Amino acid sequence: MTGPYLYDEGPEQLHTSTPRRRNGLVLGIFGATVAVGVGMVVALPLVKGTAEDQAREVVGVFTAALAARDLETAGGLLCQAEHDRADAEGVDVGEVAAGYARPGTAEIVAVEPGELADRDSREVRVRWDDGGTGTETTLVVVLEEGPRVCGTSG
Repeated sequence: MTGPYLYDEGPEQLHTSTPRRRNGLVLGIFGATVAVGVGMVVALPLVKGTAEDQAREVVGVFTAALAARDLETAGGLLCQAEHDRADAEGVDVGEVAAGYARPGTAEIVAVEPGELADRDSREVRVRWDDGGTGTETTLVVVLEEGPRVCGTSG
């Protein structure tokens, strides 16, 4: 190139050496992405709670809704099979939920792994205290878009 230059010497090439590969940067970004993913998987039970905690919580809300005669909330906590049963019987899902209620105050006694072969489930034993007399039922909780009450166990 010819022409007047600001300085006495001509223009210099900006990159005079061979290009360097940045494999370390790419591997570092990939490694950080994997570490964040693994961290989220590990932290998920801490945020949502264990399956036992979730089962205990959903049964607590379910029995409190039944005690308050809030059948809409209780019906919303039932699984899809119970919704289908309500449709087949031609009744409101709240009526199906009302069938779970027992006289007295509900108290969760224990949460144990369920015995359903095709689904992850928990069996929650509930004691209904009615001023001296009490009955005990076992509610089955399945994971279906969140924990849902899905019947009783023998």
